[in-house]
Amino acid sequence: MAFRFLLQLLQLCTRLAWGLALLPLAWSAQAATPAVALYYGHEIPLGEFRAFDLLVVDPDHEAARQARALEPATKVYAYVSVTEVQPSRGYHADIPADWKLARNQDWQSEVIDQSVAAWPDFFASRVVAPLWERGFRGFFLDTLDSYRLAGTFDEQAQQQGLVRVIETLHQRFPGIRLILNRGFDILPQVRGMVEMVAAESLYQRWNAKTRRYEEVPNQDRQWLMDQLRTVRQRDGLPVLVIDYVSPHDRALTRATAQRILQDGFIPWVTDAQLATIGMGSIEPVPRRVLVLYNGGESPALNYANAHRFLQMPLNHMGYVTDYVDVRDSLPGLMARDRYAGVVSWFSGYVPAAKRAGLSQWLQARIHEGMPLAVVGDWGMTPDRVLTRSLGLALDRAEPQGALRQVQLAPMMGLENPLPLPSRQTELVQLAPDMARQAQPLVELRDARGRTFVGGAITPWGGFILDPNVLFEIPGTEDARWLVDPFAFLQQALRLPAIPVPDTTTENGRRLLLAHVDGDGFPSLAEFPGSPLAAQVLLKEIFEKYRIPQTMSVIEAEVAPDGLYPGLSPRMEEVARKIFRLPHIEVGSHTYSHPFLWDANVQHGLFKENPEAAQSLVVPGYTMDLEREIVGSSHYINERLAPSGKPVKVLQWTGDTAPSARALEITHRAGLLNINGGDTSISRANPSLTAVGALGIRKGGFLQVYAPITNENIYTNLWTGPYYGFERAIETFEMTDSPRRIKPVGIYYHTYSASKPAALKALKKVYDWALAQPLHPVHASEFVTKVQDFYDYAMARDGEGWRLRSSNGALRTVRLPPALGLPRLGASQAVAGWRRGGEGLYVHLSGPSAFLQTDGREAATPYLHDANARLVDWQAEGDGRRVQFTLQGHVPLEFALANTQACQVRAGQRTLTALRPAAQDRTAVQQFKLPDAAAQIQILCPER
Repeated sequence: MAFRFLLQLLQLCTRLAWGLALLPLAWSAQAATPAVALYYGHEIPLGEFRAFDLLVVDPDHEAARQARALEPATKVYAYVSVTEVQPSRGYHADIPADWKLARNQDWQSEVIDQSVAAWPDFFASRVVAPLWERGFRGFFLDTLDSYRLAGTFDEQAQQQGLVRVIETLHQRFPGIRLILNRGFDILPQVRGMVEMVAAESLYQRWNAKTRRYEEVPNQDRQWLMDQLRTVRQRDGLPVLVIDYVSPHDRALTRATAQRILQDGFIPWVTDAQLATIGMGSIEPVPRRVLVLYNGGESPALNYANAHRFLQMPLNHMGYVTDYVDVRDSLPGLMARDRYAGVVSWFSGYVPAAKRAGLSQWLQARIHEGMPLAVVGDWGMTPDRVLTRSLGLALDRAEPQGALRQVQLAPMMGLENPLPLPSRQTELVQLAPDMARQAQPLVELRDARGRTFVGGAITPWGGFILDPNVLFEIPGTEDARWLVDPFAFLQQALRLPAIPVPDTTTENGRRLLLAHVDGDGFPSLAEFPGSPLAAQVLLKEIFEKYRIPQTMSVIEAEVAPDGLYPGLSPRMEEVARKIFRLPHIEVGSHTYSHPFLWDANVQHGLFKENPEAAQSLVVPGYTMDLEREIVGSSHYINERLAPSGKPVKVLQWTGDTAPSARALEITHRAGLLNINGGDTSISRANPSLTAVGALGIRKGGFLQVYAPITNENIYTNLWTGPYYGFERAIETFEMTDSPRRIKPVGIYYHTYSASKPAALKALKKVYDWALAQPLHPVHASEFVTKVQDFYDYAMARDGEGWRLRSSNGALRTVRLPPALGLPRLGASQAVAGWRRGGEGLYVHLSGPSAFLQTDGREAATPYLHDANARLVDWQAEGDGRRVQFTLQGHVPLEFALANTQACQVRAGQRTLTALRPAAQDRTAVQQFKLPDAAAQIQILCPER
């Protein structure tokens, strides 16, 4: 019966999914005002525009190749110029000279005579048809009035030619959708063929002659306003207004968009080249932070302080890091459309040849109003111009005599007292004006009464200088934060309160995942009969703990032509049994278990001994990335994995620092990836410096870190004590409170089943996890949530927040207390919430959601928590009737709020609630079901 029910449920979900796909395009969550954007640039991934309903792109630009990934939530339209042709267009050379009416000197384009009888067919065949074949169904028709640039022209003939172009497009391409840029005079003749009309420069414009942004003269504005009102009233068409403002003036951009919106038009305010993310009826939230580092200070980015220590706090606050090595070129256009701020972390001077350029670059960012946070060292002695920009005293003074501490900000001394001030301490003096505005973090005075600071929050951002950043414990690799990185980054970068995409939690419960690296598969366990460690693992763990888990093997250890041909038949049979278990996901731990993934990065053991083995020594084999990643997956799929259950995850080995090439090969092979990160905070090392980031990007490809490190660390590299892995419980607890930074991640090797003490510790960890109210998922599900975090789009939408997932995996946002409580009736795809240590965990029921908040508690039923994914949530009757579907991996547990007077049903059965959770302020009823999936109804009496 359970299987039949699940099958019916899946069929229902499929029908619902197809039905939703056929719904018409939804505009704004608040009203019928669509969020429209235009982007004709090269550099910004189109995923950054995911929060918009409609996006117009230049189809000739490389970024446009990503357009299909935005459908169906965002409709992508192709920009096409009707009366003007740029020489860069592929069809320009085929246009006869006598078709050319004039030249637009400002844009270096040719104006085409619209009265030419052959032009409509040429335009349809050469311009639109190739784009239609690429999948575009919507088109933004530009330059409709450019024929007026000609010295002489027949107005009526030109307009009739434009009408023929539009009629031809509708005849040739049934279902085509068109937006006209101006073309006011022809609208009555193409009624029913156009869905929107656009116009440029109502309030702010770009003057192509003077190369300046400027306000539109009142006379021009009034004429255009009259035209737009006529279009709206006479033709009944929505009107899009495109204005131009400097990308660095976000205040004017915001005010202009709001002004257009108040006029009843759809706004889009952007830069003159349409190369940034502007503002429309929604305002995208910039979630990127640019991080500068000196690549000469560490073997690779993986080992740089900025990545090791700063990325985790930024990730936890909802931000994605983009790294720039100052030895390379610094980025040109840097605007607040994408970036919330810039952080630098240097431990000394950058190369001399780069200092002048770095100084000028920092000055430009400060002048543009980009928040800047400086950590460690300036990277140079600031020159006089930069010194003025930073608000430092121009005449650098040296402290005289003994220094004494006179002020310490609350964020200082987080994990260790600050060192006693000395003359070796990096100190600066603030200029008088800056001293009145800044908030010192570390303030000292010398024997002459002069004030020096080692850090401050300033109008341009903030800085914290060595040795006030970290305390490194002598004789170890451990460190302690002296400054609270969360508080410093939030204040220096002026980070606002936002709903944070959260990878630790789903439906109010902390995630639980378990994955096993295949090392030790051939080991003979220290148990009677000397079974394979893998056999012990199968019997004692996988068959007893039936939660989602991911298992991998190393091909060279297990295969018949590998290192242990005599054991291979036994090992392969055990592997097949493991992979046949329904709760086990298939992973690969590569072919030869590389210890060093990037031979160009010599670090640690490999720096000391370049001749050290870089992988398991397989006779006749030289390490090859394709063989390690793709080849090992093929072996597992062909010999070990059940049919229809291929390798899903590549689990990094050795130094877990793959090159960009290795990440690319993994991505091209359709594999997810995990490992690295080394989160190992414990009572022995109780520091946030021991908590890793979500992942690292190289060459545009993402490596996802394991949430928690493996038993190798807790057992001192498998030298003992072998029960050391039980200390992972400390890590689980310390990454949950006071901040939930990580899921519970049980990560270990096959050899943990080879020793009684290690196996006992492993069971202790599993038993602890299963005693907690967690949400079990496969490793692949966690990986896709992290991928989603990197690409998640968020925007202010009126009084609420528009939330858009890239792959539908991440379904929780963490709501800071300052943002209030969800208004369920005014929100969309929001099913409920649960209180946490840093605010609320808000449950989303789909990849697109609208979240509105206020300060009131919800009175209608909502989902409090669940150990399964929320497939859908449909509320009717003012929220008194609800139907939702849960799909999980283990028997269902869920809790509902405000349902005391309601009937809760699963299928044909009325459910009886367990005892309410006393610790919750909102009355909560708890339920359990034996199945892993169910469709549930809430029926409440009318008020």
